[in-house]
Amino acid sequence: MAEGAFIATIGHERDRIEKTARKLAGDTGTVEPFAADLTDTSSVDVMAKAVLRRFGTVHVLVNAAGGVAKFAAFDELSDEDWNKDIELNLMSAVRAMRAFLPAMREQKWGRVISVASESGVQPDADIPNYNAAKAALIAFGKSISKAYAKDGVLVNSVSPAFIRTPLVERMLQERADEKGMSFDEALEDFLKTERPHIELHRPGKPSEVAAAVVFLASEQASFILGSNLRVDGGSIATA
Repeated sequence: MAEGAFIATIGHERDRIEKTARKLAGDTGTVEPFAADLTDTSSVDVMAKAVLRRFGTVHVLVNAAGGVAKFAAFDELSDEDWNKDIELNLMSAVRAMRAFLPAMREQKWGRVISVASESGVQPDADIPNYNAAKAALIAFGKSISKAYAKDGVLVNSVSPAFIRTPLVERMLQERADEKGMSFDEALEDFLKTERPHIELHRPGKPSEVAAAVVFLASEQASFILGSNLRVDGGSIATA
């Protein structure tokens, strides 16, 4: 809202997206919720038509849907587990882009930013289903960026690493309870054992990821195309 944008929040749980819309809007902003199941093409199409009727067009699309269907090693994952992660992390972005890209191409201006993950570049041994889906999301963005740059549509990705979201905080609290630690001790233990290459030795903040997204959506990023901007505290080993 600080950037003067009108925002459409999209999700499959109407109560949650309405709460998010109220929180973002405050007293003056224009933020409206639109319910959709991003794993269902017809639901996405209906939502996109409603968004375009309300706002007339779309300038910026942020593909932020994602998650892990099942935390497990490779030999414990079924085809269904793999398909769920591909649907949520990759195909949700495919469907959203298919729905909103025509409006961007028509106006010869658009920005698409997909929220990927450090796991798509430097995967762990666990959750290969999630790692592969995020790698595919990054590759998809690179491919589409080449196809539609001529139309003024710039496509990029942002790859966060260990961001202190409510989901991460719940995971850390569970770790603390299991190991008989305080929350802060569990955080330090996780950083030491699971994320030793984060050189800043702390989790990231959601606002730090949001700042990268806002930058890529701005005119200041008008010569950045097909990139994967890592917001990872130095976690990725390669340059």
